[in-house]
Amino acid sequence: MSDKKDLKENEVTENNEELNETQNDGTANVKEQLKQKEQELEDITDRYKRILAEFENHKKRSQKEREGLYNMVLSDVVSAMLPILDNLENAAKVETKDEEYKKGIELVLKQFQDTLKSKGVEEIKALGEIFDPELHEAVSSVQDDTKGEKEIVQEYRKGYKIGTKVIRHSMVVVAN
Repeated sequence: MSDKKDLKENEVTENNEELNETQNDGTANVKEQLKQKEQELEDITDRYKRILAEFENHKKRSQKEREGLYNMVLSDVVSAMLPILDNLENAAKVETKDEEYKKGIELVLKQFQDTLKSKGVEEIKALGEIFDPELHEAVSSVQDDTKGEKEIVQEYRKGYKIGTKVIRHSMVVVAN
């Protein structure tokens, strides 16, 4: 009977060892699968982050392009209207007996200037300023000892800009 008991214990031990080996193999297999899934998750997360960054860059680029296109169209339209503004300014300077007519011209001129200002159009300062080729176009020069070097003494035509972009350079006379 003792042999049977020993035999039975050996069988149980062998079964336990096989079970342990199977469990160890299963655990190793599960660990490997877990590592693979973690790597896949990392790859997918990385791709997601890269795509999200590309999308954000695309949004910024598109916004910048839209703004650039808007400013380009606005500057084209404004530059086409600047001769009208010049004529309104000249009409407002003319002496006339009809004061109501003159007031009407001045009101239209003011409305035109306010509309341009609301769109970001600014007049380029010229008289008394130092000549800047980025903003001014010199059409003549004069010698005047009372004025500083490259000082603008007369303006033939006003210049305008939107932000930092010059729509039309000021035509000026420069001293010395």
